[in-house]
Formats: sequence, C-alpha cells, structure tokens
Amino acid sequence: METHIFICGAKSLGQYGGYETFVDKLTQYHQDRADLHYHVMCKANGVGSIDESGLAGAEKRNDREFLYHNARCVKLRVPRIGPAAAIWYDVAALRYCLRYCRKHQIQRPIFYLLACRVGPVMGLVKKRVHALGGVVYDNPDGHEWMRAKWPLPVRKYWKLSERLTVKHADLVICDSRFIESYIQKTYASFHPRTAYLAYGAELEPSPLSDSAPRFADWLSRWDVKPFAYYLAVGRLVPENNYETILREFMESDTCRALILITDRNDKMLRRLEEMLHFSGDPRIRFAGTVYDEVLLYKIRENAYAYLHGHSVGGTNPSLLEAMAATKVNLLYDVVFNREAGGDAALYWQKEPGSLRALIQRAEEMPEAEREALGRKAKARVGENYRWQTIADQYAALWRAAFVGK
Repeated sequence: METHIFICGAKSLGQYGGYETFVDKLTQYHQDRADLHYHVMCKANGVGSIDESGLAGAEKRNDREFLYHNARCVKLRVPRIGPAAAIWYDVAALRYCLRYCRKHQIQRPIFYLLACRVGPVMGLVKKRVHALGGVVYDNPDGHEWMRAKWPLPVRKYWKLSERLTVKHADLVICDSRFIESYIQKTYASFHPRTAYLAYGAELEPSPLSDSAPRFADWLSRWDVKPFAYYLAVGRLVPENNYETILREFMESDTCRALILITDRNDKMLRRLEEMLHFSGDPRIRFAGTVYDEVLLYKIRENAYAYLHGHSVGGTNPSLLEAMAATKVNLLYDVVFNREAGGDAALYWQKEPGSLRALIQRAEEMPEAEREALGRKAKARVGENYRWQTIADQYAALWRAAFVGK
C-alpha cells in the first residue's frame, strides 16, 4: 500500500536546524522506497528559506516545486509580518496539503507537523485530515516557548499552542525521552499518545583525505591547521549561547582558534560585537555556512574539541554529528544534552569561568583520554542514534499508522 506523508514546519532541507537535517536524512534514506511518497513544504523567502540550487541532485519542476531524494518539495512565499510569519507559514502549508489531497484524491494521508505553532487550529486540521481517512502527527522538538528570540507575548502563544497541539494530535513524536516525559506529565489530562524516535548521525568517516583540496582550501581560507581549532556549528540565535561561548573562549589561554560555522544573522552579530568586541580577538573566526556534508564531517573530525551551547531543543543532530566525529565534546549542561552525551562528553554551565575551566581541561587532556572519550561518543551514537535505524523506525511507524483502522 502506498502512503503519502505531508511534512509541514521545516523551513528548508539540510541546513543547521534539527528539523531541516531530519527531513533531509529521512527522505535520503527512503528515496528508493516505492511505497512512501513524501511531500515537503519549504519556505520560498525570508530567513532560513530554501535554495534548492545548493542541494545535490535536486531537480527543478517549476518555480514552485522541485524533486529531492524523490520527495516532492513545495516552496511557499511568506509575508513579512514578524513572528506571526511562522504561524502563517504553517497554516498556509496545511491548507495547501489539504487542497492537494482533495484534488488528487489521496486517501489516508499522514500529516506530520514539525513544531507546535498552530495549536489554535489543530482541532479543525484534525477534523479535515480525518475526513480524508488520514492522521495528524506532531513533533514538538524542544521548548519553543522558552526561546529567547521571542518576545513574551509570542512565548505565551507558543505555550498555549503546544497545549492545543498535544490535545488534538493523533500521535506526538518526541526526539528526546525527556520531551516525551514532559509531554506525558504536563498534559496528562489529555492522555496523549506519544512515541520516542530520536534524530541521528552518520558514523562512517569522511571520505576526504587529509590532503583533499576541498579540506585544504577550507583550512587555508580560515588560517587553521588540523586539531588547532575549537568548533561550534548551529544557528546564530540566543538560545544557542554564543555569547557565553565567545566570552569564555576570549578569556581562555588557548592558542587554538575558535571556528563558528553558522548562518548569517547581522543583528545578533552586531549585538555580540557591541557586548564582547570579539573582532579584536584574532583567534575567533565566523566561517559562514558549510552545506557540503562530506567537508563538514571532515572539519568535525579535525576539530580539537566541539563546543555545543544549544539549550532548548531536544536531541540535536549537530550534537550527534559532533559525537560521531569529534573526540572531545564540551556541552552546555541541560537535560537534552546530557541525554545524548551521557558520560561521553564534558559539561559546562553559564556561570563565569565554567566553560573557560573546561577549555583549560581540554587543553591539558592527555591524548589517551581524548581517544577514550572519542570511542565512547562513537559507541553511543552507534547504539542509539544511527540514521539508518531512525529511518527504519519511521518506516515502521508509517506502516502501522492505519493498522486496525
């Protein structure tokens, strides 16, 4: 039986957000499955929007659609209306998917919503999807209502929206066991049906050699040598704690560089510069984005240590990818990161001196200890977070969606 899965909520594919990485990998691992048909909604404009020209193998159909990993990807334009644009985007995506199902007489679709942004209309969405014989699943990711980038009224809306989303979703898929526990306890009166399916990472080493031109050119561009840099990868947003990372690194005595691979956020860069004057520290390099997956893995493999400051998400793919490739991982101490890293990582707090002391510890760490941490991290990813395993779990979930109905 063919199953149509409509994914709404990710802005793009293959970028530094958890959702974007997840959708990229899920469609990649399922691209040869004739029984699974993916329809992925993407942003056509604005922050985080899709540029399919940078996706290897993407095939343009028209100005609005392209094929990628055999998934049908649709670009939706979003008006410039501030924080409400995220809600508008999700509602527009859902309306589009419902119209598409009716027009093409698709029965038993699976609507998979990423994030909890449209809670106030979830009851109506569920009713209309059920009329098609389908189901509505949701992945809340982390605590959107805690993100510092949102003003207080917006955060209050996200909390209400989360509540209503959980109330109406046929299934809440949690990428963290802590998030699943939180959903079950916080919304116990709704008796939510939940499932735990993590995000993943690749364990195979980068196929690039140490002398590969792509890697050599990157090292030369940023004036670093292998294992002579600390690395941070992720969106340049407040909840990823770049302020703490920069401040503590600047106060450290390391001679190594700090390479930050991140998206462009001029407003936040200006704010960080005004607060920290990081441009005066020659060790710090904002290296832009690297969407070449093979090159990025090589960069991770050759980092002296990885700095991870994410604070409100669930299981973050960039952390798992670092654990699979980098020997020493220095993580912000929150339950999400502890769940993923376990005893294979080291942890820091926001208190002044915490991360600086950990950087000093990393500087003095014997190679044998570095190797042992690296082996532990790889083993942890292999046992719990391989993309192949995650993709297989999702395929099983899609197959079970209508069993007994």
